[in-house]
Amino acid sequence: MVLIAAAFVTIYSGAIEWHFRIGYAVMALLLFRILWGFAGPRYARFASFTPTPSAVLAHLRKPHAPQAGHSPVGALSVYAMLLALLAQALLGLFANDGSFSEGPWARFVAGATSDLLTRLHKWNQWLIAGLVGLHLAAIVYYLLRKHDNLVPPMVHGRRRGVIAEPTHDDARTRLGALVFLALSAGLVAYLVKL
Repeated sequence: MVLIAAAFVTIYSGAIEWHFRIGYAVMALLLFRILWGFAGPRYARFASFTPTPSAVLAHLRKPHAPQAGHSPVGALSVYAMLLALLAQALLGLFANDGSFSEGPWARFVAGATSDLLTRLHKWNQWLIAGLVGLHLAAIVYYLLRKHDNLVPPMVHGRRRGVIAEPTHDDARTRLGALVFLALSAGLVAYLVKL
């Protein structure tokens, strides 16, 4: 959320170089999250929160007790945010500001294509803002109506009052996360210099 806010601030304040850097950081974190969704511990894996239409409808009709990992509706939120941010990062690679700055891949496409992708990049920022607002509203709803503070579990991955099969959170897991993060950052650094 901090990087998303920083991306908004930097683009509207004219700090385009910082906007690019923040975009690259977001890309690295997205790549890490995608990799971690296949190789991370149990509740981080995409397979642990695949929202089926029937599960989402059942959850909306009668929400269940707090659970480890994401609820079906929470899973939809995760996937929507990942897709919107991934689209934003990729569009930004081809975007231009109409004068002096352009994404590192803008030179690979025609000017009209870059202009179109720039318009999509600008439109998608509002989709992301809407998703963030919805996400924050859900957090406030859970806190005020259900007396369930979701912020700490989002930060450290553990939820009080939930009986669930434990996941591995040891030095090996954390080292694996660090390796995946370093690989993600390295790959993004390589890709933006093509």
